[in-house]
Amino acid sequence: MARVAGVDLPRTKRVEVALTYIYGIGPTRAKRIIEKAGIKPEVRVKDLSEEEGARIAKVIDSEGNVEGDLRKEVAMNIKRLMEIGSYRGMRHRRNLPVRGQRTHTNARTRKGPRRALIRPKAASPSK
Repeated sequence: MARVAGVDLPRTKRVEVALTYIYGIGPTRAKRIIEKAGIKPEVRVKDLSEEEGARIAKVIDSEGNVEGDLRKEVAMNIKRLMEIGSYRGMRHRRNLPVRGQRTHTNARTRKGPRRALIRPKAASPSK
């Protein structure tokens, strides 16, 4: 298995698709990485030579943050928003949608399962 940026790439997939398994690399960035490394996009990961794998790793290192560094940066950005008390930070802290979505009827993914309402039993009519 080819290991790039601490991630095992799936052997049977094309290099272009396999690179998207790395956090921070999407389809567009994967194409750009392959182009810079001088590798054909249709090549499968299992058919890559050691030298081609090293070129891909070198391009990824020079491009910028991926995996752990990127996750850490995103977490620090969210933490900063919460510390300064911004609206977005408060939404993160309360585990509610951050980008202006409605929450009256939707947002179940973010809010979690509905909490059951405890209702008093209806009084039975007396005779």
